[in-house]
Amino acid sequence: MKTEKYNRAQLEDLVLQMMETELGGEKIYRAAIAAAKNPDLREEWEGYLEETLHHQEVVRGLCATLGLDPDQPTPTRAVVAHIGKSLLQAIELAQRNAPPEVAQVVAAECVVHAETKDHSNWELLGRVAEVATGDLGKALKDAHEEVEQQEDHHLFHSKGWWRELAIQGLGMPAVLPPPEEVKKVETAIGASRAEQARTEML
Repeated sequence: MKTEKYNRAQLEDLVLQMMETELGGEKIYRAAIAAAKNPDLREEWEGYLEETLHHQEVVRGLCATLGLDPDQPTPTRAVVAHIGKSLLQAIELAQRNAPPEVAQVVAAECVVHAETKDHSNWELLGRVAEVATGDLGKALKDAHEEVEQQEDHHLFHSKGWWRELAIQGLGMPAVLPPPEEVKKVETAIGASRAEQARTEML
């Protein structure tokens, strides 16, 4: 018989961090879309925004399953909110003071920072889902399976966009859309292979 080996209080804290991350992600994507000049990138981020709005609802469902108030403040959630606000302010600062092409790169960088946290949240939830049992275990597994692939896509493709836009900004040949996008990368291994193959795509 499988036994549950995780800290329930820490799981609840993680889910509340996830709620804040998804709420902040919405704001960051809205700002990034406003900064996007590349039409393919803008379309990509618009899709990520729609998925992020859905992820908010998935996390709200987890809060309900855990008996949590999705708006409940915690010390770690406050940190997540602070970092999210800082990323949002960075995009806005670049839009005010930098050329449009530079602001677009800054927005892409901020999206990568945000998605790194978001991806880590869901990865940790997946670890708990592996050992949790009963109705909670099923809810965690269902939520993770629904969102995991989209989060992989968000992170790996965003990294590709950031890298190629930065390379373009340096006056060097860039692959746009990035190899991760062209090859429809969904895993870390796939992302690594796509980056390695970029010179063949120039």
